[in-house]
Amino acid sequence: MTRPDEPARPAWPAELARPAPDLPGDPAGQGNPAGHGILATHGTPPGRDAPEAGLDARLLVERGTFRLDVAMRVAPGEVVALLGPNGAGKTTALRALAGLTPLTGGRIRLDGRALEGTPPESRPVGVVFQDYLLFPHLSALDNVAFGPRCQGASRTRARALAAEWLDRMGLAEHAGVKPRRLSGGQAQRVALARALAVRPRLLLLDEPLAALDARTRLEVRARLRRHLAEFEAVAVLVTHDPLDAMVLADRLVVVEHGSVVQEGVPSEIARRPRTEYIAQLVGLNLYRGQAQGHTVRLDAGPRVTTTESLAGPAFVAFPPSAVTLHGERPHGSSARNLWHCRVAGLETHGDQIRADLTGELPLAADLTTVAAAELGLHPGAEVWATVKAAQTHAYPV
Repeated sequence: MTRPDEPARPAWPAELARPAPDLPGDPAGQGNPAGHGILATHGTPPGRDAPEAGLDARLLVERGTFRLDVAMRVAPGEVVALLGPNGAGKTTALRALAGLTPLTGGRIRLDGRALEGTPPESRPVGVVFQDYLLFPHLSALDNVAFGPRCQGASRTRARALAAEWLDRMGLAEHAGVKPRRLSGGQAQRVALARALAVRPRLLLLDEPLAALDARTRLEVRARLRRHLAEFEAVAVLVTHDPLDAMVLADRLVVVEHGSVVQEGVPSEIARRPRTEYIAQLVGLNLYRGQAQGHTVRLDAGPRVTTTESLAGPAFVAFPPSAVTLHGERPHGSSARNLWHCRVAGLETHGDQIRADLTGELPLAADLTTVAAAELGLHPGAEVWATVKAAQTHAYPV
Protein backbone atom coordinates (compact mmCIF):
# COMPACT_ATOMS: atom_id res chain seq x y z
CA MET A 1 0.00 0.00 0.00
CA THR A 2 1.35 3.46 -0.92
CA ARG A 3 0.22 6.10 1.51
CA PRO A 4 -0.81 9.53 0.14
CA ASP A 5 2.28 11.20 1.59
CA GLU A 6 4.69 8.62 0.24
CA PRO A 7 6.22 8.30 -3.23
CA ALA A 8 5.10 5.36 -5.33
CA ARG A 9 6.97 2.16 -4.55
CA PRO A 10 9.17 1.01 -7.43
CA ALA A 11 8.53 -2.31 -9.12
CA TRP A 12 10.27 -5.30 -7.62
CA PRO A 13 13.84 -5.92 -8.79
CA ALA A 14 14.01 -7.98 -11.96
CA GLU A 15 16.50 -10.31 -10.27
CA LEU A 16 13.70 -11.58 -8.01
CA ALA A 17 11.72 -12.85 -11.00
CA ARG A 18 14.38 -15.17 -12.44
CA PRO A 19 14.02 -18.96 -12.12
CA ALA A 20 15.41 -20.37 -8.89
CA PRO A 21 18.90 -21.82 -9.11
CA ASP A 22 19.92 -25.16 -7.65
CA LEU A 23 21.04 -24.34 -4.15
CA PRO A 24 23.90 -26.28 -2.60
CA GLY A 25 22.36 -25.82 0.83
CA ASP A 26 18.99 -27.35 -0.14
CA PRO A 27 18.68 -30.67 1.70
CA ALA A 28 15.96 -31.90 -0.65
CA GLY A 29 17.81 -30.84 -3.77
CA GLN A 30 14.68 -29.16 -5.09
CA GLY A 31 15.52 -25.50 -4.73
CA ASN A 32 12.23 -24.60 -3.07
CA PRO A 33 10.66 -27.16 -0.74
CA ALA A 34 7.14 -26.01 0.05
CA GLY A 35 7.25 -27.98 3.26
CA HIS A 36 9.69 -25.47 4.67
CA GLY A 37 7.42 -22.48 4.28
CA ILE A 38 9.30 -20.85 1.41
CA LEU A 39 6.79 -20.23 -1.33
CA ALA A 40 7.80 -18.09 -4.28
CA THR A 41 6.31 -14.69 -5.10
CA HIS A 42 5.81 -13.48 -8.66
CA GLY A 43 4.74 -10.14 -10.09
CA THR A 44 4.13 -6.70 -8.65
CA PRO A 45 1.34 -6.54 -6.06
CA PRO A 46 -1.69 -4.38 -6.82
CA GLY A 47 -2.54 -1.44 -4.62
CA ARG A 48 -4.76 -1.85 -1.59
CA ASP A 49 -7.67 -0.19 -3.41
CA ALA A 50 -7.49 -2.33 -6.55
CA PRO A 51 -10.93 -3.88 -7.25
CA GLU A 52 -9.68 -7.46 -6.84
CA ALA A 53 -7.03 -6.85 -4.19
CA GLY A 54 -6.93 -9.32 -1.34
CA LEU A 55 -8.12 -12.89 -0.85
CA ASP A 56 -11.42 -14.30 -2.06
CA ALA A 57 -11.66 -18.02 -1.35
CA ARG A 58 -14.09 -20.83 -0.87
CA LEU A 59 -12.27 -23.89 0.38
CA LEU A 60 -13.99 -27.22 -0.26
CA VAL A 61 -12.00 -30.25 0.84
CA GLU A 62 -13.36 -33.76 1.35
CA ARG A 63 -11.18 -36.32 3.10
CA GLY A 64 -12.95 -39.54 4.08
CA THR A 65 -15.91 -38.62 6.28
CA PHE A 66 -14.60 -35.09 6.92
CA ARG A 67 -15.82 -32.18 4.79
CA LEU A 68 -14.38 -28.67 4.94
CA ASP A 69 -16.45 -25.83 3.52
CA VAL A 70 -15.05 -22.42 4.47
CA ALA A 71 -15.53 -19.14 2.61
CA MET A 72 -13.20 -16.20 3.26
CA ARG A 73 -12.76 -12.66 2.00
CA VAL A 74 -9.76 -10.81 3.40
CA ALA A 75 -8.61 -7.32 2.42
CA PRO A 76 -4.96 -6.29 2.06
CA GLY A 77 -3.58 -5.19 5.41
CA GLU A 78 -6.17 -7.26 7.31
CA VAL A 79 -5.30 -10.07 9.72
CA VAL A 80 -7.92 -12.80 9.97
CA ALA A 81 -7.73 -15.61 12.54
CA LEU A 82 -9.22 -19.03 11.89
CA LEU A 83 -10.24 -20.12 15.36
CA GLY A 84 -11.68 -23.46 16.39
CA PRO A 85 -11.21 -26.67 18.39
CA ASN A 86 -8.84 -29.45 17.40
CA GLY A 87 -10.14 -31.27 14.34
CA ALA A 88 -12.32 -28.37 13.21
CA GLY A 89 -10.48 -28.02 9.88
CA LYS A 90 -8.33 -24.94 10.56
CA THR A 91 -5.01 -26.46 9.45
CA THR A 92 -6.68 -28.14 6.46
CA ALA A 93 -7.89 -24.69 5.37
CA LEU A 94 -4.42 -23.20 5.76
CA ARG A 95 -2.78 -26.05 3.82
CA ALA A 96 -5.37 -25.62 1.07
CA LEU A 97 -4.51 -21.93 0.77
CA ALA A 98 -0.82 -22.83 0.57
CA GLY A 99 -1.47 -25.47 -2.09
CA LEU A 100 -0.28 -28.31 0.14
CA THR A 101 -3.76 -29.89 0.29
CA PRO A 102 -5.71 -30.02 -3.00
CA LEU A 103 -9.21 -28.58 -3.19
CA THR A 104 -12.15 -30.86 -3.94
CA GLY A 105 -14.01 -27.79 -5.15
CA GLY A 106 -14.30 -24.06 -4.64
CA ARG A 107 -11.84 -21.33 -5.54
CA ILE A 108 -8.84 -19.34 -4.37
CA ARG A 109 -8.41 -15.85 -5.83
CA LEU A 110 -5.53 -13.72 -4.61
CA ASP A 111 -5.39 -10.20 -6.00
CA GLY A 112 -7.67 -11.44 -8.80
CA ARG A 113 -5.37 -14.33 -9.73
CA ALA A 114 -6.74 -17.90 -9.62
CA LEU A 115 -4.46 -20.16 -7.57
CA GLU A 116 -6.37 -23.46 -7.56
CA GLY A 117 -4.11 -25.11 -10.14
CA THR A 118 -0.92 -23.31 -9.14
CA PRO A 119 1.74 -25.47 -7.45
CA PRO A 120 2.81 -24.39 -3.94
CA GLU A 121 6.22 -23.13 -4.99
CA SER A 122 4.67 -20.76 -7.54
CA ARG A 123 2.13 -19.19 -5.19
CA PRO A 124 2.79 -15.72 -3.72
CA VAL A 125 2.53 -17.20 -0.24
CA GLY A 126 4.73 -17.21 2.85
CA VAL A 127 4.14 -19.76 5.61
CA VAL A 128 5.19 -19.92 9.25
CA PHE A 129 4.56 -23.44 10.52
CA GLN A 130 3.91 -24.37 14.14
CA ASP A 131 7.36 -25.90 14.65
CA TYR A 132 9.02 -23.29 12.35
CA LEU A 133 10.93 -25.92 10.25
CA LEU A 134 14.14 -23.94 10.07
CA PHE A 135 17.02 -25.59 8.23
CA PRO A 136 19.19 -26.86 11.12
CA HIS A 137 22.48 -26.69 9.19
CA LEU A 138 22.00 -23.07 8.05
CA SER A 139 22.55 -19.91 10.07
CA ALA A 140 19.66 -17.57 10.83
CA LEU A 141 20.89 -15.31 8.03
CA ASP A 142 20.98 -18.10 5.44
CA ASN A 143 17.61 -19.43 6.56
CA VAL A 144 16.08 -16.04 5.79
CA ALA A 145 18.10 -15.65 2.58
CA PHE A 146 16.86 -19.01 1.29
CA GLY A 147 13.58 -17.62 -0.05
CA PRO A 148 15.06 -14.74 -2.07
CA ARG A 149 17.67 -17.16 -3.45
CA CYS A 150 14.87 -19.45 -4.62
CA GLN A 151 13.37 -16.46 -6.42
CA GLY A 152 16.60 -15.87 -8.31
CA ALA A 153 18.31 -13.21 -6.18
CA SER A 154 22.10 -13.33 -6.13
CA ARG A 155 23.74 -14.63 -2.99
CA THR A 156 24.89 -11.12 -2.08
CA ARG A 157 21.46 -9.58 -2.64
CA ALA A 158 19.65 -12.38 -0.81
CA ARG A 159 21.91 -12.12 2.23
CA ALA A 160 21.54 -8.33 2.26
CA LEU A 161 17.75 -8.70 2.28
CA ALA A 162 18.01 -11.32 5.01
CA ALA A 163 20.18 -9.02 7.12
CA GLU A 164 17.58 -6.26 6.77
CA TRP A 165 14.80 -8.58 7.93
CA LEU A 166 16.77 -9.90 10.89
CA ASP A 167 17.49 -6.33 11.91
CA ARG A 168 13.76 -5.49 11.73
CA MET A 169 13.09 -8.50 13.94
CA GLY A 170 15.69 -7.41 16.47
CA LEU A 171 17.94 -10.34 15.62
CA ALA A 172 20.86 -8.71 13.83
CA GLU A 173 23.32 -10.01 16.42
CA HIS A 174 22.07 -13.58 15.88
CA ALA A 175 22.62 -13.63 12.10
CA GLY A 176 25.37 -16.25 12.30
CA VAL A 177 23.62 -18.45 14.86
CA LYS A 178 22.16 -21.83 13.88
CA PRO A 179 18.60 -22.78 14.95
CA ARG A 180 19.64 -25.15 17.76
CA ARG A 181 21.22 -22.23 19.60
CA LEU A 182 18.19 -19.95 19.28
CA SER A 183 15.49 -19.59 21.91
CA GLY A 184 11.90 -20.42 20.97
CA GLY A 185 11.05 -16.75 20.55
CA GLN A 186 14.12 -16.11 18.41
CA ALA A 187 13.38 -19.12 16.19
CA GLN A 188 9.81 -17.89 15.72
CA ARG A 189 11.07 -14.48 14.57
CA VAL A 190 13.58 -16.08 12.17
CA ALA A 191 10.75 -18.17 10.68
CA LEU A 192 8.60 -15.04 10.31
CA ALA A 193 11.47 -13.13 8.69
CA ARG A 194 12.03 -16.03 6.28
CA ALA A 195 8.36 -15.98 5.28
CA LEU A 196 8.26 -12.20 4.84
CA ALA A 197 11.56 -11.99 2.93
CA VAL A 198 9.86 -13.36 -0.20
CA ARG A 199 7.38 -10.46 -0.13
CA PRO A 200 4.29 -12.67 -0.06
CA ARG A 201 0.84 -11.44 -0.96
CA LEU A 202 -0.57 -13.97 1.49
CA LEU A 203 1.05 -14.76 4.84
CA LEU A 204 -0.11 -17.94 6.59
CA LEU A 205 0.69 -18.60 10.25
CA ASP A 206 -0.10 -22.01 11.73
CA GLU A 207 -0.25 -21.82 15.55
CA PRO A 208 2.81 -19.49 15.50
CA LEU A 209 3.02 -19.19 19.31
CA ALA A 210 2.11 -22.75 20.32
CA ALA A 211 5.71 -23.89 20.80
CA LEU A 212 6.55 -21.10 23.26
CA ASP A 213 6.44 -21.13 27.03
CA ALA A 214 3.99 -18.79 28.78
CA ARG A 215 6.53 -16.06 29.57
CA THR A 216 8.06 -16.00 26.09
CA ARG A 217 4.61 -16.10 24.54
CA LEU A 218 3.69 -12.70 26.03
CA GLU A 219 6.74 -10.97 24.55
CA VAL A 220 6.57 -12.69 21.17
CA ARG A 221 2.82 -12.09 20.86
CA ALA A 222 3.41 -8.35 21.31
CA ARG A 223 6.24 -8.35 18.75
CA LEU A 224 4.21 -10.38 16.27
CA ARG A 225 1.29 -7.98 16.60
CA ARG A 226 3.57 -5.08 15.66
CA HIS A 227 4.96 -6.93 12.63
CA LEU A 228 1.49 -7.93 11.43
CA ALA A 229 0.29 -4.33 11.80
CA GLU A 230 3.03 -3.34 9.33
CA PHE A 231 2.21 -6.13 6.86
CA GLU A 232 0.37 -4.68 3.88
CA ALA A 233 -0.90 -7.83 2.19
CA VAL A 234 -3.27 -10.54 3.50
CA ALA A 235 -2.49 -12.45 6.69
CA VAL A 236 -4.36 -15.55 7.87
CA LEU A 237 -3.63 -16.94 11.32
CA VAL A 238 -4.67 -20.40 12.52
CA THR A 239 -5.00 -20.87 16.27
CA HIS A 240 -7.06 -22.54 18.98
CA ASP A 241 -5.95 -19.97 21.56
CA PRO A 242 -8.58 -17.24 22.00
CA LEU A 243 -6.10 -14.72 23.43
CA ASP A 244 -3.76 -15.11 20.44
CA ALA A 245 -6.74 -14.60 18.14
CA MET A 246 -8.13 -11.60 20.03
CA VAL A 247 -4.75 -9.84 20.24
CA LEU A 248 -3.36 -10.58 16.78
CA ALA A 249 -6.39 -10.53 14.48
CA ASP A 250 -8.62 -7.78 13.12
CA ARG A 251 -11.38 -10.31 12.46
CA LEU A 252 -12.17 -13.84 13.61
CA VAL A 253 -13.59 -16.71 11.59
CA VAL A 254 -14.69 -19.49 13.95
CA VAL A 255 -14.73 -22.98 12.42
CA GLU A 256 -16.39 -26.04 13.94
CA HIS A 257 -16.78 -29.42 12.21
CA GLY A 258 -15.47 -28.00 8.94
CA SER A 259 -17.90 -25.09 8.70
CA VAL A 260 -17.93 -21.42 9.69
CA VAL A 261 -20.21 -20.95 12.71
CA GLN A 262 -19.49 -17.28 13.41
CA GLU A 263 -17.30 -14.46 12.15
CA GLY A 264 -16.75 -10.84 13.06
CA VAL A 265 -14.50 -8.50 15.00
CA PRO A 266 -13.18 -9.93 18.29
CA SER A 267 -15.24 -7.62 20.50
CA GLU A 268 -18.51 -8.62 18.83
CA ILE A 269 -17.77 -12.34 19.03
CA ALA A 270 -16.75 -12.01 22.68
CA ARG A 271 -19.98 -10.14 23.44
CA ARG A 272 -22.35 -12.29 21.37
CA PRO A 273 -21.08 -15.89 21.12
CA ARG A 274 -23.31 -18.19 19.07
CA THR A 275 -22.03 -21.65 20.07
CA GLU A 276 -21.08 -23.33 23.32
CA TYR A 277 -17.47 -23.64 22.15
CA ILE A 278 -17.17 -19.89 21.59
CA ALA A 279 -18.89 -19.13 24.89
CA GLN A 280 -16.36 -21.29 26.73
CA LEU A 281 -13.50 -19.56 24.93
CA VAL A 282 -14.63 -16.11 26.00
CA GLY A 283 -15.69 -17.26 29.47
CA LEU A 284 -19.48 -16.94 29.36
CA ASN A 285 -22.45 -19.06 30.35
CA LEU A 286 -24.53 -19.30 27.16
CA TYR A 287 -28.10 -20.56 26.68
CA ARG A 288 -30.63 -20.61 23.89
CA GLY A 289 -34.38 -20.21 24.18
CA GLN A 290 -37.50 -18.28 23.22
CA ALA A 291 -37.73 -14.64 24.26
CA GLN A 292 -40.93 -12.83 25.15
CA GLY A 293 -40.33 -9.34 26.47
CA HIS A 294 -37.76 -9.38 29.25
CA THR A 295 -38.00 -13.14 29.78
CA VAL A 296 -36.18 -15.90 27.88
CA ARG A 297 -37.56 -19.41 28.39
CA LEU A 298 -34.52 -21.63 27.89
CA ASP A 299 -34.52 -24.83 25.89
CA ALA A 300 -33.09 -26.39 29.08
CA GLY A 301 -36.29 -25.50 30.96
CA PRO A 302 -36.00 -22.53 33.35
CA ARG A 303 -36.54 -18.85 32.59
CA VAL A 304 -33.97 -16.05 32.61
CA THR A 305 -35.01 -12.45 33.21
CA THR A 306 -33.03 -9.89 31.20
CA THR A 307 -32.96 -6.12 30.73
CA GLU A 308 -33.31 -6.45 26.94
CA SER A 309 -36.80 -6.87 25.46
CA LEU A 310 -36.91 -9.40 22.61
CA ALA A 311 -39.33 -11.68 20.81
CA GLY A 312 -38.53 -15.04 19.23
CA PRO A 313 -35.42 -17.28 19.29
CA ALA A 314 -32.69 -15.72 21.40
CA PHE A 315 -29.41 -16.34 23.15
CA VAL A 316 -28.80 -15.20 26.72
CA ALA A 317 -25.35 -15.03 28.27
CA PHE A 318 -23.68 -13.95 31.49
CA PRO A 319 -20.16 -14.35 32.94
CA PRO A 320 -19.38 -16.76 35.79
CA SER A 321 -18.44 -13.71 37.87
CA ALA A 322 -22.07 -12.54 37.71
CA VAL A 323 -23.22 -15.60 39.67
CA THR A 324 -23.63 -15.32 43.45
CA LEU A 325 -23.91 -18.55 45.44
CA HIS A 326 -25.88 -19.04 48.67
CA GLY A 327 -25.93 -21.95 51.07
CA GLU A 328 -29.67 -21.49 51.64
CA ARG A 329 -32.45 -20.03 49.52
CA PRO A 330 -31.99 -16.25 49.78
CA HIS A 331 -34.83 -13.99 50.87
CA GLY A 332 -35.06 -10.33 49.96
CA SER A 333 -32.40 -10.61 47.21
CA SER A 334 -32.63 -8.04 44.41
CA ALA A 335 -31.52 -10.66 41.87
CA ARG A 336 -34.34 -11.56 39.45
CA ASN A 337 -32.85 -14.96 38.57
CA LEU A 338 -32.67 -17.79 41.13
CA TRP A 339 -31.84 -21.48 40.54
CA HIS A 340 -31.34 -24.48 42.80
CA CYS A 341 -28.08 -26.22 41.85
CA ARG A 342 -25.57 -28.82 42.96
CA VAL A 343 -21.78 -28.55 42.87
CA ALA A 344 -20.39 -31.00 40.28
CA GLY A 345 -16.77 -29.90 40.56
CA LEU A 346 -14.36 -27.21 41.72
CA GLU A 347 -11.13 -26.01 40.16
CA THR A 348 -8.70 -23.14 40.53
CA HIS A 349 -9.30 -20.52 37.85
CA GLY A 350 -6.71 -17.75 38.08
CA ASP A 351 -6.95 -16.32 41.59
CA GLN A 352 -10.50 -17.62 42.05
CA ILE A 353 -12.39 -20.86 42.40
CA ARG A 354 -14.64 -21.91 39.53
CA ALA A 355 -17.62 -24.01 40.53
CA ASP A 356 -19.20 -26.28 37.94
CA LEU A 357 -22.90 -26.48 38.80
CA THR A 358 -25.64 -28.83 37.67
CA GLY A 359 -29.31 -29.02 38.59
CA GLU A 360 -32.06 -26.61 37.63
CA LEU A 361 -29.64 -24.73 35.34
CA PRO A 362 -26.12 -26.01 34.52
CA LEU A 363 -23.68 -23.10 34.83
CA ALA A 364 -20.22 -21.98 35.92
CA ALA A 365 -19.72 -19.62 38.85
CA ASP A 366 -16.57 -17.82 39.99
CA LEU A 367 -15.98 -16.96 43.64
CA THR A 368 -13.06 -16.22 45.93
CA THR A 369 -11.36 -18.95 47.94
CA VAL A 370 -12.66 -17.26 51.11
CA ALA A 371 -16.26 -17.36 49.85
CA ALA A 372 -15.87 -21.01 48.79
CA ALA A 373 -14.56 -21.91 52.25
CA GLU A 374 -17.34 -20.01 54.03
CA LEU A 375 -19.97 -21.83 51.95
CA GLY A 376 -18.25 -25.15 52.59
CA LEU A 377 -18.34 -25.98 48.90
CA HIS A 378 -17.54 -29.53 47.84
CA PRO A 379 -18.74 -31.85 45.07
CA GLY A 380 -22.32 -32.75 45.80
CA ALA A 381 -23.08 -29.68 47.93
CA GLU A 382 -26.43 -28.01 47.23
CA VAL A 383 -26.45 -24.25 46.61
CA TRP A 384 -28.70 -21.50 45.32
CA ALA A 385 -27.38 -19.42 42.42
CA THR A 386 -28.57 -15.87 41.72
CA VAL A 387 -27.86 -13.54 38.79
CA LYS A 388 -29.12 -9.98 38.44
CA ALA A 389 -31.01 -9.20 35.23
CA ALA A 390 -28.64 -6.29 34.57
CA GLN A 391 -25.72 -8.74 34.40
CA THR A 392 -27.27 -10.84 31.64
CA HIS A 393 -27.13 -10.10 27.93
CA ALA A 394 -29.83 -11.32 25.53
CA TYR A 395 -29.63 -11.12 21.71
CA PRO A 396 -31.43 -12.66 18.71
CA VAL A 397 -30.36 -16.04 17.35
